[in-house]
Amino acid sequence: MKLKLITAFLLAFSFLGMAPASANSLITTSPISGSTLTTAPTSVTLTTQVALLPDANELTVTDPSGNRVDDGTIMVDAASISVGLSALTETGIYRVTYMLYSEGDVPLEGSFTFNYSAPSVISPSTPTPTPTQAQTPASSSWGTNVFIIFILIIAFFMLIGLSLYARKLFRDR
Repeated sequence: MKLKLITAFLLAFSFLGMAPASANSLITTSPISGSTLTTAPTSVTLTTQVALLPDANELTVTDPSGNRVDDGTIMVDAASISVGLSALTETGIYRVTYMLYSEGDVPLEGSFTFNYSAPSVISPSTPTPTPTQAQTPASSSWGTNVFIIFILIIAFFMLIGLSLYARKLFRDR
């Protein structure tokens, strides 16, 4: 009977000591999965629950024709991974495929799509400079300095007056 009780006790404590299995999963994507964009993104970013290994991940973006449009520069920052994109010019569904590795976990593999609606004519915008007026430096005037000194002197006399009044109140008790 004692042997069964000790075995049950040890078995119960062994289950308490086990860590729960945690699987990595995708939290957010940028651009958002399934969204329609009218402005071409410059990168694709994925955020996961668990920190990623810095050198083992794969992240590719393909255009509607199946050609890669990512520039291949993958950057990992803890649980975030991003890849730069070349200029998107073709309208259609873009597919993001990923295989993300984290320490002590199975690879997180999957894909999602986003729709890019390219403008009919892509024209480079040239910014036009607007003249600005030189700003005058903010400085205090002599009148402001005198006013502040006057306020400080009044505050000093108020402090002395209040302390004398408080002293009188405590003495009269």
